[in-house]
Amino acid sequence: MSTVHAPIAGLSTQAEAPVATTWPAITCTSLGRLLNQVVESIPVRLGGVKLSHLLFALPLAPLGALLYLLLKVTGEKYQVTNRALHRLGAFSGNKIASIPLAEIDAVDVEDEAAQRFSRAGDLVIRNARGEELFRLRAVMYPHIFRNTILEARDARLLVDESLQTIRNRR
Repeated sequence: MSTVHAPIAGLSTQAEAPVATTWPAITCTSLGRLLNQVVESIPVRLGGVKLSHLLFALPLAPLGALLYLLLKVTGEKYQVTNRALHRLGAFSGNKIASIPLAEIDAVDVEDEAAQRFSRAGDLVIRNARGEELFRLRAVMYPHIFRNTILEARDARLLVDESLQTIRNRR
């Protein structure tokens, strides 16, 4: 029986470990996008705040909160690990789909006007041929999660390269 010694306590090149997890905004649903469009519908500003924010945000907040809670139970969440990008059940944590980080070539952000109030956007995960592998809908602050995915991918590729160099020395 061999023991794997990790250079950093708690980390191993053999085990999968979570790096970051995010849940989609309510704009991943058509009702959420509709609420967002209503709240963004009047561009006129009063004191630097959109008139539609003043008129509609508070009255629609209970509906938005209910949708948010429903998504936490019945929706999905997205997780980046040191090995893969996963779509998981939000409540159960069961894997719905996965992509190894090494297969990810590009991550594009698609911002829609219907998601602007929520500060959300879709992330399109592409392989080296430019084919869409995944679409992560309504990711909050999508540029930050995009960078997390790309940094995890780059780290994974460097670890794999280093391990291959070590194996070749034997």
